[in-house]
Amino acid sequence: MAHIYLASPHMSAEGYEQEYIKEAFDTNWIAPLGKNVNEFEKELSAYVHAQDAAALSAGTAAMHLALKAVGVGEGDIVFCQSLTFSATANPIAYEKAVPVFIDSDRETWNMSPGALERAFAKYPNVKAVIPVHLYGLPANMDAITEICKKHGVPIIEDAAESLGTLYHGQYTGTFGDYGVFSFNGNKIVTTSGGGMLVCSLPEEQAKERMAKVRFWATQSREPARHYEHKEIGYNYRMSNICAGIGRGQLRVIERRIEQKRHVFTYYQEHLGDLAGVSFMPLHEGERAICWLSVMQLSDDCPVKPLDVIFTLERGDIESRPVWKPLHLQPVFAGSDYFDNGGVAESLFTHGVCLPSDTKMTDADLERICSIIRGLWK
Repeated sequence: MAHIYLASPHMSAEGYEQEYIKEAFDTNWIAPLGKNVNEFEKELSAYVHAQDAAALSAGTAAMHLALKAVGVGEGDIVFCQSLTFSATANPIAYEKAVPVFIDSDRETWNMSPGALERAFAKYPNVKAVIPVHLYGLPANMDAITEICKKHGVPIIEDAAESLGTLYHGQYTGTFGDYGVFSFNGNKIVTTSGGGMLVCSLPEEQAKERMAKVRFWATQSREPARHYEHKEIGYNYRMSNICAGIGRGQLRVIERRIEQKRHVFTYYQEHLGDLAGVSFMPLHEGERAICWLSVMQLSDDCPVKPLDVIFTLERGDIESRPVWKPLHLQPVFAGSDYFDNGGVAESLFTHGVCLPSDTKMTDADLERICSIIRGLWK
């Protein structure tokens, strides 16, 4: 039987990506920058209704430049959701700032507003707050935005896993000053590798800030005939070829979201009756893209997460654990952490990310569910 991936690139059947790549080759614009980069920025901005965007080499690069854009520097405190991939917090270390980790809540699996309030009480001079929209689930942005506005602190949303997610009719990544998207190979839109930083400040301010971001991302080269540099810069711009892939992918994103949500619903319907099984929370008034479908197994469940992972592996099917919280990672040992009853640790301990590839058929899903159900017999 064919191998089933956790999540893998899915090119459009119409070959939209090839059209843009061919144009780049035909015009010899294969190097960084070019028409595809400019148009991809415009098209992504229009899709999520952001003011401006910068196409970059990775979501990590976007997070790094967002931190620089809000003025984070050495010794500054940054509040960061703990339940996330390390790339969310690594750029804090790039700037020699200090991460302080925030637990999740059960209702969203994302940053706990209550824990965030307690963090502000201890660290009133925090420089930025980074909530994450984990697995395509929106964070409680109403509460988080209200808290951050009260304290006058900018929000940088890690929307790497949530392109297309709607929270009360608004796209994730556009509630804060900046939003970060990833186009890694396993994301709902891929450019093989790459990311995008979007800005939702007032138009004039957004244009000014994003011009600075593009400046930093192109080695901070001054507008002189020779190569003149007054600031440290980075080689962070997306290539014209990669941007062409992204433009083609963006044309089919709604189809991909529909399939991701179908996969999640299928698992709910075919596994939800098993003893000790529950799934990640979806709420009325929101459209989570369900980038990965995640199953939780209770303490008294006769089956453990690794049982599921190893059994699927033997059937040539990929799955994986939930992200290990960053406050438990050795690299961030000693960082302060604001607990909300150990939600992040519990989700990590009890969770399994099930195959969520948009190329899967219902026959594939039936195969996966049959293997999993067999563990309860």
